[in-house]
Amino acid sequence: MKNKGLKLAYLFSLLNAAIIGFSFLLTKIALEYAHPLDTLTYRFAVSFGIMSIPVAFGWVKLKYRGKPLYKVLLLATMYPLGFFTLQAFGLQHATSAEGGILYAFTPVVTMIFASLFLKETTTLLQKMSIFLSVFGVIFIFVMKGSGIDWSNLTGIILLILTCAAFAGYSVMARSLTKEFSPAEITYLMLGIGFVVFLIVSLTKHASAGTLDRLLSPLANGSFILSILYLGAISSLVTALTSNYILSKMEASKMSVFSNLSTIVSIAAGAVFLGEEVTVYHLVGSALIIAGVIGANRLGKTKVVVKPSHKHKRLSPSSDGEGTFMSEVIQK
Repeated sequence: MKNKGLKLAYLFSLLNAAIIGFSFLLTKIALEYAHPLDTLTYRFAVSFGIMSIPVAFGWVKLKYRGKPLYKVLLLATMYPLGFFTLQAFGLQHATSAEGGILYAFTPVVTMIFASLFLKETTTLLQKMSIFLSVFGVIFIFVMKGSGIDWSNLTGIILLILTCAAFAGYSVMARSLTKEFSPAEITYLMLGIGFVVFLIVSLTKHASAGTLDRLLSPLANGSFILSILYLGAISSLVTALTSNYILSKMEASKMSVFSNLSTIVSIAAGAVFLGEEVTVYHLVGSALIIAGVIGANRLGKTKVVVKPSHKHKRLSPSSDGEGTFMSEVIQK
């Protein structure tokens, strides 16, 4: 049963990478018709609204009584509030290419946070694999002629904080899965995101006397389709699956899958926008894939051998209950 849950976690990790990869394309389309804050308001309105339906009918059971809700509130300040706010303002001062390069470092930051706060351990080969996946992303951007303009220091700092916000979410959500179900965490996250972004967006438009601009994007079919994808798939589905993954897998292992989204975005650009796929795209993609596989397959394997049946006396150092573990634990 445990192996089945882990396999499903890996499947969801691949699914999330694909969803996020396509979300870059859909976000570009949505931003042609609406301000970034308005886009976030609609995005979380869709995700929270859809999840509210099974909750209202009792198909999804949520039990918050007696649980530390303040921890989920703190989690929501990191993601979605902190992550998306820092990203939006960071990209106002920096380019999307710089955002892509810096976001690639998220697995490294997550590995550090997980080591400090969750005491997760990674082998030297796993660390090298994580850096290899990061290098693969950077290689693609650099070969495209992109780089980091250090004069955009404000944007760079905000985008680095974006990495820290997502890493903080991954680490804290991993801890909270012991007290909350993935659905309970997700529903509060989406609800908080919707309420906060709605208030900020309404306040901005009310002060500027532009409330009509909040509704005007709804007249465009492309915007509606983009928001439905971003809200229902890119926000709701990935939030649910991410919280499930973190209940089964170490945060450092999950985070490295995010770099696979670069490969998906390259493929999406080639198929839907006619963008050219070059040799350096293929080389960088191979490095990313190798890094993801290495980070998840090159961990320590500890084998605890069950003693012979002839020994009636059990060692007190087995598991504290006088029993021995007889399985192979993959770390």
